[in-house]
Amino acid sequence: MTGEWKECKLGDAVEIDSGFAFKSELYSDKGSLKVVRGKNVTVGQMRWGNDAKYWNHSTDDLERYFLNEGDVVIGMDGSKIGENRAQIKNSDLPAILAQRVARLKAKENSDQKFIWHLIFSDEFENYIKSIHTGTSIPHISQSQIASYDILLPPLPEQHAIASVLSSLDDKIDLLHRQNKTLEAMAETLFRQWFVEEADEEWKTGKLGDIADINPTYKLKKGDVSSYLDMKNLNTSTFNPEGWCKRGFSSGMKFKNGDTLLARITPCLENGKTCYVDFLDEDEIGWGSTEYIVIRMKNPFHPFISYILAKDKDFRDFAISSMSGSSGRQRAQAGLIKEYGIKLPPFPLIEEINIQLAGIVPKLENNAKQIRTLEKLRDTLLPKLMSGEVRVECEDMG
Repeated sequence: MTGEWKECKLGDAVEIDSGFAFKSELYSDKGSLKVVRGKNVTVGQMRWGNDAKYWNHSTDDLERYFLNEGDVVIGMDGSKIGENRAQIKNSDLPAILAQRVARLKAKENSDQKFIWHLIFSDEFENYIKSIHTGTSIPHISQSQIASYDILLPPLPEQHAIASVLSSLDDKIDLLHRQNKTLEAMAETLFRQWFVEEADEEWKTGKLGDIADINPTYKLKKGDVSSYLDMKNLNTSTFNPEGWCKRGFSSGMKFKNGDTLLARITPCLENGKTCYVDFLDEDEIGWGSTEYIVIRMKNPFHPFISYILAKDKDFRDFAISSMSGSSGRQRAQAGLIKEYGIKLPPFPLIEEINIQLAGIVPKLENNAKQIRTLEKLRDTLLPKLMSGEVRVECEDMG
């Protein structure tokens, strides 16, 4: 059925190398040349923000570690091994590769975008998870990556397959960028009205005055409902990376309109946060005991809870409230309630509610489109990669 498709190893189709052993104490928090470390490689994209580190020293003899647009990078250590892989975009550059991150570049017999989709498949993720070594910190080697069995179509068919999947990726990326802009608009509005232009005569209140912290919801043990794992919370957008149906055992409960704030180190410091909009009508979802659930009271728009949870001043306060043993510190819900905030008069609250009523539906609609396109891509990907579904290309007649 697959015609001239060849059974081979991934190493037959790509060149694989890893990065330079930089001394981390020489990293800078500002600069232009980003260092791609394992921490920066997430599921399908690079993570920068507070996790960005820069190399501001000599790059003599380091030219071979410079990354190019389209390079595929794979994290070689950590709990999400197999999941953390991404393709370098122009916005990630300039960047240089650090040790324990693998880079894959297509050989002459393969298409770089086709290789990316091979690596982003569930089959590759499952392969890595089945062969990694190490218990406390799982890890893989370059040779293990190279040993992955693949079916390699003729180059014209690789181009055609990659074109189909990349068109979906481009649409998904556009929607993500639109949502990043919309979130920035909402955050600017909040900061402008609640912080920068706050009037001294406004009443000073506490977060607990305008929001319920860890509100009480009912869910019986064993009830099947949407479960959101901590690892699926994002650090850069309100929308989580996925959830599943699972029988309730124990954990924090939430519903649409709530914001989930990761309270444990390092998740809080990394900015893991979620605005819940993915549940069925009247459904109660659940997840980690390490969430703090925030729900705005009337008359505040529900999305203000998310904007507030992402605000730097609030996050600094939440981090300062952490207690517990080193490495397992947690923010305290009781202290979070005490966060001080200036309360605008009702007409201004109404105005920001109106503004958010124009922004949030667009965010939610884009998020739904992203989920639909991702589902289509994830359904097509294994069928295209196995030859079950074929695409026409010039050399196929």
